[in-house]
Amino acid sequence: MKFKEIKFEDINAQRVYENYINNIKNVTKQLEKSDRLEVLMEFNSHIYESLQSKKDKSELAALLDSIDKLGSPEKVLKPLIAEKSLEKATKSFNPLEILKALLLNIGNGLSYIVFFLLYLSLGTFLFLIFAKLFNNNVGMYYRDNKFQALGYVKGAEYYEVLGNMFIPTMLMVAIGLYILITSLLKLKKAIVT
Repeated sequence: MKFKEIKFEDINAQRVYENYINNIKNVTKQLEKSDRLEVLMEFNSHIYESLQSKKDKSELAALLDSIDKLGSPEKVLKPLIAEKSLEKATKSFNPLEILKALLLNIGNGLSYIVFFLLYLSLGTFLFLIFAKLFNNNVGMYYRDNKFQALGYVKGAEYYEVLGNMFIPTMLMVAIGLYILITSLLKLKKAIVT
C-alpha cells in the first residue's frame, strides 16, 4: 500500500493538513517503516471519512473538527510507540534499546517499573566485577558456614569463597539474569497482547 495525501481546495486547510501529517511522521519516525505507514494511513482515513460526512462545513472547519477529535499525535501515539519500541527491543536483546523502551512504558503500569528496576539492578553485578579488579576485599563472603555478604568486606573472620572465580561467576550471573529478565518481559508482552 501507498500513502496518498488528501488534496484541499482551501490553501489554509491544505497547510493545516500537511502540518498535521508531518507531525505524525515526526512522532512515528522511530517506528519501523511498515508501522509508520499503517499509522499514517489510519489517521488519513479518519480525516478523509470525517471530511466526507461534513459537507455543510468549510474544508478548514471540517478538517479542524477532525483533527480535534483525533487529538495530538504526541499524546495519542505515545502508548503505541512505547509498545512497538518494547516489542522491537525484546526481539533484539539490546540492553540500551530495552531500557529506552521501558522508560517509554513506565506510565503504562507497575510491571514496567519493576522490569526497569530489575534491569538497573544488573548494574550491581557489573559494578562488583570492576570493584574486584581494583580491590581484593570485594567478593562473596561466608562466616560460620553461612552466607554473609556479596561485595566489600574487611575482616579476618570472613572467608571469601570464590577467590579468582568471582569475576567469571558474577559475569555469568549477570548474563543469565539479563537473559531471564528479557525472556520474562517478552513473555509478559506475549500474554498481554
